[in-house]
Amino acid sequence: MNTSISSPADGAVFGKDGLAALVDVLLGRGFTVVGPTVRDGAIVLAELESAAQLPYGWGVDLEAGRYRLRSRTDGAAFANAAGPQSWKTFLHPARVRQWTASRAGGELVVEADDTPPPRFAFLGVRSCDLRAIAVQDRVLTAGPHSDPVYRGRRSGAFLVAVECTEPGGTCFCVSMGTGPAAGPGYDLVLTELADDEGHRFWARAGSPEGAEILAELPGDPASEAVCRAAEDAVASAADRMGRTMPDTDLHRLMAQTLDAPRWDDVASRCLTCGNCTMVCPTCFCTTTEDITDLTGDHAERWRVWDVCFDLDFSYLRGGPVRASSRSRYRQWLTHKLGTWYDQFGSSGCVGCGRCIVWCPVAIDITEEAAALHDWTRRTEDGSR
Repeated sequence: MNTSISSPADGAVFGKDGLAALVDVLLGRGFTVVGPTVRDGAIVLAELESAAQLPYGWGVDLEAGRYRLRSRTDGAAFANAAGPQSWKTFLHPARVRQWTASRAGGELVVEADDTPPPRFAFLGVRSCDLRAIAVQDRVLTAGPHSDPVYRGRRSGAFLVAVECTEPGGTCFCVSMGTGPAAGPGYDLVLTELADDEGHRFWARAGSPEGAEILAELPGDPASEAVCRAAEDAVASAADRMGRTMPDTDLHRLMAQTLDAPRWDDVASRCLTCGNCTMVCPTCFCTTTEDITDLTGDHAERWRVWDVCFDLDFSYLRGGPVRASSRSRYRQWLTHKLGTWYDQFGSSGCVGCGRCIVWCPVAIDITEEAAALHDWTRRTEDGSR
C-alpha cells in the first residue's frame, strides 16, 4: 500500500492563491495547461485559462454503471475520483492524422502530418493515472517500435500530481499498489486539505523543473501539523476504497481460469460495446482509416483507437479469431490482469475503476476477478 509522504521539511504550503499562481506560472512558461473542470454533468479534462475553472466544491458519487456530480460544502478542487477521461486522451489521442495525399497536374504529392504537438502541463494527475502514464511510457516508448506521436506529446510534459483524499465507490488503487499517495514520475505533487484549519495545499517538487516552479509560488514552509494532517488524509483514503481485488496472484489466476464457467455468465451480460477500453487509461490499441474527398484527388490516413471487443479486431482471412462475446471479454480481462505482465512486466490495470462506472450494464472487474478466484478455490477443494 502506497501511503508514504515526503519529509515534513520538504515543500511549501499555499492556499487557493498559490494554486492560481501555479496555473499562471505554467501558462507564462508556454505550457498548454490541462486540468479538471465541470462540463455536461461530469468532471472532465480540458484546457484551462485559469485556476478559476477547476471544479471547486464538486464531488462525485460513483457506482457500477452510474456517475453523478454532487455539491460539496468544503470548496475542495480535487476531492473527486477519476472522471470519464484520462490523460491518454492527450498523450495518445483517439484520432491522429498520419499523412495526406493530393493529386494535381498529374502528380501525386504525399505529405506526412508532422504538426508539432503542444507542450502540456497536466494539473491534477491522480496516483492511479500517474501509474497509467508510466505504463503507457513502457508500452509506447520503451520497446523497439517507439510511437512517435506519443513520444512527441509525452516529451516535455509537466505533471502536477494530486494525492487522493476522497476515493470513489469504484476505486481500488490500493489493491493494485498504485495509490492513493503519488508514486514517482511527477514534477510537482499536491495534497489538498479543506478542513477547520482552512483550504490549503501541501506542494513538493519531484524534478528540477518542479523545484524551479515551486520557488516562484507564494507559500510558507510546511509545518509538522500540516504534513501530519496530509498524511492522515491520504491514509484515511486508503482505508475507504470502494472496491478491492482478491488477494491473490492475478497473473496466475487468469492463466488458471480460461475454462471457468464464469466467462459464460459475464458474456451473457456484456454488450461488447468497448466502453471499458475507451475509458481505460492504459488500453492502447489502434487501427487505421483511409478517407478520400468526393473528387478522389485528396486522401488522408488517420490512426484511431480500436477495441478488442470488435469482431474486426481479430479478423483474419475466413473470419474473426474471437467470434464470441465470451472470447472477446476473456481476451480483454486476461490481457489486462494477466498476460500484460508477460509483455510489459506489470499489470495493465491501475485500479481507477473507470471501466466499472462507464459499463452500461455495470460489469465490475473486481467482481469478475473475485468470482474466478472463488471458482479456483472450489475447484481445488473438489467441491465444484
